[in-house]
Amino acid sequence: MTTKFARYLLDSPRCIAMPIGIYAGLEITGASVQAAVSDPKVQADAILALHKQFDTIALLTAMDLSAEAEAFGCTVRMDDEEIPTVLGRHVTSPEEIDALVVPEVGAARTGVHLQTVRNLAAQAGGVPILGGVIGPFSLAGRIFGVSEALEMSLSNPEALEALVSKAAAFLTAYVGAFREAGAAGVIMAEPTAGLLSPRGMGRFSSPYIRRIIEATRTDDFTLLYHNCGAKIVHLPKILETGAEVFHFGEPMDIVSALPKVDSNIILGGNLDPTSVFYSGTPGEVRQLTRNLLDQTREYRNYFISSGCDLPPHTPIENLEAFYSEVRR
Repeated sequence: MTTKFARYLLDSPRCIAMPIGIYAGLEITGASVQAAVSDPKVQADAILALHKQFDTIALLTAMDLSAEAEAFGCTVRMDDEEIPTVLGRHVTSPEEIDALVVPEVGAARTGVHLQTVRNLAAQAGGVPILGGVIGPFSLAGRIFGVSEALEMSLSNPEALEALVSKAAAFLTAYVGAFREAGAAGVIMAEPTAGLLSPRGMGRFSSPYIRRIIEATRTDDFTLLYHNCGAKIVHLPKILETGAEVFHFGEPMDIVSALPKVDSNIILGGNLDPTSVFYSGTPGEVRQLTRNLLDQTREYRNYFISSGCDLPPHTPIENLEAFYSEVRR
């Protein structure tokens, strides 16, 4: 089954550009990061401001990879200028994993992002809306600790599977809630799985994402897989998720990856969000955008993007240079 958004990407007569990161929109609206991840109206205003200025092909909600962990009970640090981060470990033993309660969808700030989609759906005028969620292994790493989860993958894999299963149970319901709120899909960010070996990814990440996709996909709803840490060696296991659209960061060799996938599998990426969009000059952004477009020109199943979320205070003139080069 080819979903509606995937078909839209494949059939587009123009070069598709879809950088990730609504925080750059705060440069237009003047709001803080903390307000954007706490207030659905503030977030929707930033998304719509980006769409108005750059005619974006979709409306992407914030990549806020602490919201689901906060719903599980994790402590989160909030700051006006920085993306929220999880502090410490909420669960520290197999016994605590067994006792961990899967929260209700809408708990903590997960409700903010769902309401943002509802607000956008009332104003989008048919533009596709994509929600943002974390992946199951990455969520497990925020609950248990990243280095500790990686160590547990070797020392107690059954306990880690129990934790990832609880994360996936919540995410299945959460992704379904985005669909019901009016989203055309979600971008699922699974960066921590890029730290696993391909074998570990095949046990602790990809099978759970596949189950989430099978439980939530419809003709009108697409799950896009994002991993900013994965390398070409991970690609076969990532494809086992069964997703149709994949988005990668700078470590993935996109030019080498494209010939390895079916022509109906869509890959996106992967201009570095920091060194290119945040720190580069407009001239450098244009040149690097042109280089990547030249290297991928023959592939209709490719869209150009930032390799991950654009940092707060990314210069708007760099986004203008990016979109100008894509249009050219």
